Amino acid sequence: MTFDPTRHQTHPTRPFDDFAIGEVFRAPSRTMTEGVFAAFQAASGDNHPIHYDRAYLQRLGHRDLMAHGYQTLIQAAIGAAPLAHQMGEALIGFVEQSARFLAPVYCGDTLYPAFTITALEKRSTTGTMTLAITIHNQDGVLVCDGHQTYLMRL
Repeated sequence: MTFDPTRHQTHPTRPFDDFAIGEVFRAPSRTMTEGVFAAFQAASGDNHPIHYDRAYLQRLGHRDLMAHGYQTLIQAAIGAAPLAHQMGEALIGFVEQSARFLAPVYCGDTLYPAFTITALEKRSTTGTMTLAITIHNQDGVLVCDGHQTYLMRL
């Protein structure tokens, strides 16, 4: 028996035409630990004390480390959800992003990302899929929303 890496899939792939407006995809929840804060600070180079200095934050009335907006937004990476795996090799690229940061995210918060297909636009050989993104915290507060658009092969 020979192993074929092209057949190693976590989810069956779907062609563009099999997706429907209104479908919802969820990524696993993720808790914003000190390790996540440290990794984001190292990767981004953001050294503002609002993201790592608890005494500074306490003086400003915050309960703990406050996540950078992009640290929150990266929780809406479709690769963490079944959707990207279902797109498979038809996924060409990420072409557009908008986001609103609606409430603070603190160290210890758990985030719950979801993606809803809001538009599917076909062209001759490609199509675009637009998703509404939402990220709620453990208390049900919507902390981030926006849209993402992806280019796919037909």
